[in-house]
Amino acid sequence: MLRLSVSKDEYLMVGREVRITVVKVNERSVELMIDAPREVNVARGKAIRKRAAEKEAILIESAVKKDCLI
Repeated sequence: MLRLSVSKDEYLMVGREVRITVVKVNERSVELMIDAPREVNVARGKAIRKRAAEKEAILIESAVKKDCLI
């Protein structure tokens, strides 16, 4: 894992196609701009965890319904 310090308006390159620019920094958050090809999936960790939890809840609900039908 790489940990970097960057200032406002600086950018990082991930490979040759993904550019991450620091737009705004304050005490509680950092605003980034991500320039990447459409085929590159960019998602917040919070959103990924939420989707995983929703899928798990659906699977559990489905399993409970199947058990009730037997």
